[in-house]
Amino acid sequence: MSVDESIDLHYAVPIDRIKYDDRGLVPAIIQDYLDGTVLMMAWMNSQSLQKTLDTGETWFWSRSRQKFWHKGATSGHTQHVKDIRYDCDSDALLVTVEQVGDIACHTGARSCFHQIATATAAPPADTLSDLYQTICDRRDAPQAGSYTQSLFAGGDNKILKKIGEEAVEVVMACKDDRPNEIAGEVADLFYHTLVALAHHRVSIRDVYRELQSRRK
Repeated sequence: MSVDESIDLHYAVPIDRIKYDDRGLVPAIIQDYLDGTVLMMAWMNSQSLQKTLDTGETWFWSRSRQKFWHKGATSGHTQHVKDIRYDCDSDALLVTVEQVGDIACHTGARSCFHQIATATAAPPADTLSDLYQTICDRRDAPQAGSYTQSLFAGGDNKILKKIGEEAVEVVMACKDDRPNEIAGEVADLFYHTLVALAHHRVSIRDVYRELQSRRK
């Protein structure tokens, strides 16, 4: 596959079509380009949006300090913009980024949205990423009776045998053109492959990066 990650940000958002509020601001939701995690929300005005388009990194307007701020200018955790969209009412922005250092929050957390009631938790991502995290939790904190833990205990021999078995079952389900079974068998294959990744301590985000690099 060829690699073509270029994006002309100047044509991504028509600045004059955005509906800013009475303060001249529009909310910008910042999302991780690999797994869809919502990293933060901040405010832009037309000038900071223009700076974002010009530089390819996020710029916001600070309501408390009444000045522009370049995300990561102090911490080094800049955000490289991959795409910018606006919603159906043209009054909110969605900015997908590559987050340098995987830290977006000033607290050092990956995402500003890490609080649930009085506890903290990793923000939700796509289904495979969430499942991978659960598998890693089972690896690091074994639970009695856990099937996942039994796979880790069996090591490569058991894990790879299951991947082979599930791959054959995917082939057979596809050969027989059974949609429901195909979905189930592919889910089994994905799960056991994620166990293999966790066993070898390969991040699913590294897999996503590889897939992104192959996009045409």
